[in-house]
Amino acid sequence: MSDTTLRTGLGLVFASMVLAGCANYQGLATDGVSLQAHHLKAGQTLSGARITPAAWPEKDWWKRLGDAQLDGLIQEALRDSPDMQVASARTHQAAAAASAANAQRMPTLDAGADVTRSRLSRSQDPGGQGGRYSTERDINLTFNYTFDLWGGQRDAWEAAVGEARAAEVDAQAARLTLASDVARAYSHLGHAFSVRDLSKDDLERTRKMLELSQRRLDSGIDSHYQYQQTESLEASAEEQLINAQKQLSSARIALAVLLGKGPDRGAEIARPAVLTPNAVALPSILPADLLGRRPDLVAARWRVEAANKHIAAAKTRFYPNLNLTAAAGTQSLLGDALFGPASRFFNIAPAVSLPIFDGGRLRAGLDAEDANYDLAVAQYNKMLVGALGDVSDTLGQLRATGQQITAQQRATEIAQDSYDTVLQRYGSGVGNYLEVLSIEQQLLEAQRQLADVNAQQIDLSIQLMQALGGGFEPAHTALAVPSQASLAE
Repeated sequence: MSDTTLRTGLGLVFASMVLAGCANYQGLATDGVSLQAHHLKAGQTLSGARITPAAWPEKDWWKRLGDAQLDGLIQEALRDSPDMQVASARTHQAAAAASAANAQRMPTLDAGADVTRSRLSRSQDPGGQGGRYSTERDINLTFNYTFDLWGGQRDAWEAAVGEARAAEVDAQAARLTLASDVARAYSHLGHAFSVRDLSKDDLERTRKMLELSQRRLDSGIDSHYQYQQTESLEASAEEQLINAQKQLSSARIALAVLLGKGPDRGAEIARPAVLTPNAVALPSILPADLLGRRPDLVAARWRVEAANKHIAAAKTRFYPNLNLTAAAGTQSLLGDALFGPASRFFNIAPAVSLPIFDGGRLRAGLDAEDANYDLAVAQYNKMLVGALGDVSDTLGQLRATGQQITAQQRATEIAQDSYDTVLQRYGSGVGNYLEVLSIEQQLLEAQRQLADVNAQQIDLSIQLMQALGGGFEPAHTALAVPSQASLAE
């Protein structure tokens, strides 16, 4: 390239920069402001919680529930569930988009070759005869490069990288959600077994009462009406057992679905052992550590960062753009002259473009990116507030549930003692069936409530682990979390 050509190109760039004010983004700005974790107050709500800076769960946090079969089921679900396949595909999509955005920054070099056979008309024939045939042969290389003068292409690539990292963290969130769902479904299955057992025990008690009522009827102590009432109670107990069996079957199927298998897989699952409620210690500074552990919050932060980069890329479209195109090759009508000096050619074409008037398209595009940023910030703020609320609410429910279990255990013991006493009196011909019926119903209700609160304690423990980010690994988090400074921009 000659000095004259270079000076001309630079002059065009300078002139374009002077005219850059023709299309501008003055007056457009974002409104979203990210919440800071330390501004959210939860000290009073969490005042009674056990605090330790290092009591976070390991990667396979569900192992602390104390059931080897549960560990195997969760591993099976993470391997075979369609939910994880969907998450993996979305991660792949985002990674491919990031690669495509990076490729846009690179120059292109294309090779081409063609042969054209033509019949010339009289007007096309230099000899003025027409009817002649010609064969044109062409071999060329074409180079094209758009200079990233203002960093717009890099911003677009960094935005795509941010979205790819958000997708990676989303996959971690899907893993956490799936593991939590399987653990809860497994707990529900165990509870269904417990309810089935209570229904069986209730049926046995009513049948024993029916036998005693038959004896009292034969002895003339009870009337036939009283005997029929006991028969009705037995029928109701049978119906409750059938319903419990139905709920047990549904719990098996629900767990099989989470595993990504057919209903028959649920029938193969052995009865769950009694899970150990997970005693979770909270980090010393809950909001800060929560941000670093919960994958949904990490992903939301990456999307805020990506939206910010999209804005930066949109602003560069208002500036002049410089493109360089070059081509070289050989072209000839004669095959033996194709590679001769006379057939060779090359050209170079720098070009400058500047948006002067576009009907407001660029401003509308930038305004849309501003709105996307505000939306990403709002979603992040919503998740942050919701996350802290989830932890606080679940923790409070766990405390209350522990107190409920203590009280309900006492109530069940009293009901059992009362039932044993009244049944003995009834068998001895003392008392009446109404007294026995009342105490039996109290015992059944107390047993069911105890089973419910025990299952609720386990369920809440799993929910708390999920609210705290479960087993999202700190090492991965450190690599995946954008800086707080970027969020404050």
